[in-house]
Amino acid sequence: MKEENAVTLPRQRGLTEQAATTAVDQACRVLRLPTIRSQFPDLAETASREQMSYLGFLAELLLAECDDRARRRSERRIKAAGFPRDKSLRKFDFEADPNIDAAMIHTLAKCEWIKKSLPLCLIGDSGTGKSHLLIALGTEDAMAGYRVKYVLATKLVNELVEAADEKQLTKTIARYGRVDLLCIDELGYMELDRRGAELLFQVLTEREEKNSVAIASNESFSGWTKTFTDPRLCAAIVDRLTFGGNIIETGTDSYRLATTRARAEQQAVG
Repeated sequence: MKEENAVTLPRQRGLTEQAATTAVDQACRVLRLPTIRSQFPDLAETASREQMSYLGFLAELLLAECDDRARRRSERRIKAAGFPRDKSLRKFDFEADPNIDAAMIHTLAKCEWIKKSLPLCLIGDSGTGKSHLLIALGTEDAMAGYRVKYVLATKLVNELVEAADEKQLTKTIARYGRVDLLCIDELGYMELDRRGAELLFQVLTEREEKNSVAIASNESFSGWTKTFTDPRLCAAIVDRLTFGGNIIETGTDSYRLATTRARAEQQAVG
């Protein structure tokens, strides 16, 4: 059976420089190699200047394409995660919050806990860097090739309630169960009724020992009964989120407030 839409490029020896350039451009379009297509003139010039071998030149071209594809995949995974803003570990001021162990955070950035499907809890007052670290670590995981999803706790619960009302709960829970890391932010800011808490518990149960969950909360575990008013359900949720995982306490002194004050003092001096 003849293949449809087959593309055959003319081939001949002794091409002029212009004809060879056109042929490479056309071949890159057909093979969908946009990086080689855009970079091969500069790389060819460099190869000629440095007297690079044919094999070395070919390696440079292919590695450039591979690197760019990896970058684009990372960008797609970060976008799919739904982070509300760009946060990185490089921009986090560890010196401003002595409660946070920088070495531990950088160890977590190596993603071993994701491979082991372990949970992570970031606990501390508002402004102590919980969300920054949650997003930054999630970004590191996405860049490492993992599927990540970020969501506010209230938004997740509302989505689950709506899905249950529309008889789409199984599908929604499965969708949240598929990602390698689920980042739940602002857990503990609002009281959840029993139905919402039970639906959230189903998501956590679906992921238990299969995929990682990372949460950020402004309440210590002892205060979670304000969010999950059923003591037994609260205990079960805490167990799901802490068993075998890492618990990082970011403290009570606002990182943002201290930064704002320092900036204001510098401006006043200036």
